[in-house]
Amino acid sequence: MKQDIKHVGMGWIAVIIVAAILIVDQIIKIEVKTNMTLGEALHVTDWFFIEFIENNGMAYGMTFINKLVLSLFRLVAIGAIGWYIWRVVKSRLFSKGYIVCLAMVLAGAAGNLIDCLFYGLIFEASTPFSVAGFVPFGEGYSSFLHGKVVDMFYFPIIQTTWPDWVPMWGGDDFVFFSPVFNFADSCISVGVVLLLLFFRKDLERMSEAWK
Repeated sequence: MKQDIKHVGMGWIAVIIVAAILIVDQIIKIEVKTNMTLGEALHVTDWFFIEFIENNGMAYGMTFINKLVLSLFRLVAIGAIGWYIWRVVKSRLFSKGYIVCLAMVLAGAAGNLIDCLFYGLIFEASTPFSVAGFVPFGEGYSSFLHGKVVDMFYFPIIQTTWPDWVPMWGGDDFVFFSPVFNFADSCISVGVVLLLLFFRKDLERMSEAWK
């Protein structure tokens, strides 16, 4: 009986984590989208800016995959991760922390998918000269699955110049960390890093289960 209660409890914990991350992620994105012009940056500290950009690609602005293919891949991946979490919770063989990390990854992927699915349908296009607003559903800047992902966190922790003797990049500006990302991206990254650092036994158990 206790095992059944624990099993149900972990399922609800995963659901709550996913819901909480999605709510926070969408609140941040909508606030940025409806209050900032494209490319606008707010100086928080010398190493932290809120900078509004949009991208058609993967996490951290990568763009080497077709937009439609990427959106469909996200749909399949999220379905697969959700199914896997359900199997993990049901099996009762994995640690709570492992399930929490999986929920973070699932929520982050779903957060960016929401942008792709619906933002093109409900928002005006953002430009460097105007702030976007809501429009009637289906009258936005793009079609279903072709919405742009909203990014805003920029951490140029180190800003310097490559030494002249460095091949190819000598004399060029160098910024670490240069990608602009969002809350969903950070949840995916933190979840994956925690899985690799602290839950290797669970990952090994997963590998054994798939053999």
